[in-house]
Formats: sequence, C-alpha cells, structure tokens
Amino acid sequence: MKYALDATTSWGEGTIIKVNILASGSAGNCIALTTGEKTILIDAGVAKTKIEKRLLEVGIRSDEVAAIFITHAHCDHTKGLPLANKYRIPVYATHGEWKGISGVDEELQHVVETRWSKYETVEIGDLHICPFKVHHDAIEPVGYAIEDDHGNRCCVVFDTGHIDSDMLEMMEGNIYIIEANHDPAMVEAGDYPDSVKARILSDNGHLSNEQTAEALQRLISGRGERIYLTHLSSKNNMPTLAEMTVKHALRKTGYIAGKHYTLEVLA
Repeated sequence: MKYALDATTSWGEGTIIKVNILASGSAGNCIALTTGEKTILIDAGVAKTKIEKRLLEVGIRSDEVAAIFITHAHCDHTKGLPLANKYRIPVYATHGEWKGISGVDEELQHVVETRWSKYETVEIGDLHICPFKVHHDAIEPVGYAIEDDHGNRCCVVFDTGHIDSDMLEMMEGNIYIIEANHDPAMVEAGDYPDSVKARILSDNGHLSNEQTAEALQRLISGRGERIYLTHLSSKNNMPTLAEMTVKHALRKTGYIAGKHYTLEVLA
C-alpha cells in the first residue's frame, strides 16, 4: 500500500494545506491534514501503533494531533481510536455514528451538531471543518470540507453510494480526497455473495470509478487542483483503471493531468 505522501497544495500565497494519506483501502483509512501548526486526522481506521508510526514518518508526533474527525463508525474508519485516549485527542462524530463507536473516553467525545438541518462548522485553530451528509449504510455518515484562513479548501469523501447536488456544492475546493472504490463489471464478475454485490453497487454503498469521474468533471476547473483517489477495493478495482477512468473523463472537459491538475492513486 502507498501511504504517507507529503503532498501540498497552495492557493493562498505562501500557505499550504499539507496532505498525508496514512492509510487507504478496505483494510483501513486515515488522513492527516496540516496547516500552520495544526494537524487533524480524518478517520483512524488502522491500528493505533500503525498511525503513530506513519505520523512519525511524515514528521508529525501523535501528541501534536489536535482532533480526530470520524466519517462513520465502520471498523476500517475507527479501529485506531485508542490513539485518542493515549494522547487525549478530541474525537468528533455525528450523534448517529457515536452509537456505533466505543472505547473513547467520555470527555474526549464531541458531537457534530446540526442547526436548521445543516451541520455546524467546527473550528480548530485556523482550520474550519464543515461536515456534510453522504450516502452510506451507516447511521449518520458524513464527509468533511476543511478550509483554512488563506482560501484553501480540502474535501474528503470516503464511503458513499452516490453524490448529490448538495454534496457537490460542499465539495468545491482545490484538494479532493475521494473514494474510487470499484469497477461495476469487476463486482458483478467477482465471487462476493449477491447480497454483498448489491450493497456495494447500491445508492448507499460505494462510489464506482465512473461515479467519481463524473463528480470530478463537475468540480475540476483546471486551476491546479490536487486529486487523491482513495479507498480502492483490492478485489474489485485496479489503480490503473481508476486513474485512467478519471483522466479520460477530465480530458473530455479539456483538462490534462500534470498541466491543469495533479492526480495520485492510493492503493
């Protein structure tokens, strides 16, 4: 698995949001985002010791993590949450997803609140974390849009069966960390039980390469955006297939990888 990429994107002069993909895929997901002196994690889906090791490999101490934000309570997004207790890190999740999360000390538990049916922004230093609804077979899953004070905006969308107009509005930015989970033909031809195939392909399952490509066609405007394709299925996808599907779709809109945007595939 490819991990711990030291990748940066800058829109504001002299400012960056640093992205390190610590884990990606069906075995676990964890992303570190850093701006200024603040680092947050989006999900903690591999063992605590692996997160500690991979943070150190990219120059971040675990006790420097300011907060952990959970997309949903499935194990491949929460397995490493004992990290929070060890280093006294606040953990944020929706009310529904807290029902499926255990083992986090009560004083570290923070609920992502809603007002007028929309999630409230969480402020962590100069980071503004904006949760938004996604579509997955969990109780109350979310994605996150993370802004800094310099105009940078990073969007994280892991497990979702489709992308609607409200999501697209929240996803606008200059860094995209998004799942490209499967190729539908590979799912259909695979050896999973029919019930599992139906779950993956449903509107509350996972994004196919084509769905991800279609969303990026509507989001990318050729201003040097950075795209990370994540959460690829080891059985139902191939990195080259995911990469080529997205590049082909964006070429149709006039954008060329390396010229108008950059693309990394994490598998």
